[in-house]
Amino acid sequence: MWSLQSLLLWKALLPMAVTGTQLQGQVGGSVLLMAERPPGFQVREAIWRSLWPSEELLATFFRGSLETLYHSRFLGRVQLHSNLSLELQPLMSGDSGNFSVLLVDTEGRAQTQTLQLKVYDAVPRPVVQVFITKTGDAQPPKTCQVFLSCWAPNVSDVTYSWRQEGHIGFGLEPQGLFMDGQVLRVSLGPGDKGVAYSCIVSNPVSWDLVTVTPWESCLRGAAPGKSSYKDVLLVAVPISLFLVLAGLFSVWHYGPCSGRSPVSTAGKKKKEVCADDVAPETENPLV
Repeated sequence: MWSLQSLLLWKALLPMAVTGTQLQGQVGGSVLLMAERPPGFQVREAIWRSLWPSEELLATFFRGSLETLYHSRFLGRVQLHSNLSLELQPLMSGDSGNFSVLLVDTEGRAQTQTLQLKVYDAVPRPVVQVFITKTGDAQPPKTCQVFLSCWAPNVSDVTYSWRQEGHIGFGLEPQGLFMDGQVLRVSLGPGDKGVAYSCIVSNPVSWDLVTVTPWESCLRGAAPGKSSYKDVLLVAVPISLFLVLAGLFSVWHYGPCSGRSPVSTAGKKKKEVCADDVAPETENPLV
């Protein structure tokens, strides 16, 4: 206990040597925080702490004894190795933050190292949608303007990029990219029927991609006997509206309550029944 209090006092009095090492980890994985010791620095005592969002004691080393049973949010997920490196696993999304280790050697010299940890989610498989705009009336189309939209669901801190499969280069021209790389615009012709494009979604610890062949969508949109969803709506909606209005007019004009009184073949008149609660009149012979 005296050694721990002494170390905390030294931490407040001695200047901190900030190294600023940056580390990345993936949710569900592990990360190793290394304590770097200068040559000839024989560690006698060490303290690992978490600095954010609150300062917590994680692990200690005193005269050959390792201790990791402190009640921090890393309890049960932290291991201090014999070389004084600290392993965290499994990582959670809230584990990002700053960590520090205070080392004291047998001569009483102390140094502090700080490390920055950023934990990322694993990148899910992206979703790509193809939107086409045909130019010309030929079947199949002579040219096809294509917009490829790519997005990764339920994830942030990702980067979008595109590549043309089989093409040697460092990526596509930025003139055809929109919305930070999420949308790609390309112009295709019949000679591009086999050209494929891949959307790559990545972060510092993981990546995934989806590949599409957009000319197939151009052909489906130009197939004989098939119409787009917009064309179907333009034809079907007016026809359906006309039929509904015609039916309503017919019911109003020729319904059973139109008030007409037809004459029977025997020269007798009778009234039509307009509702169930009206009793029909009896026939009376003519005088």
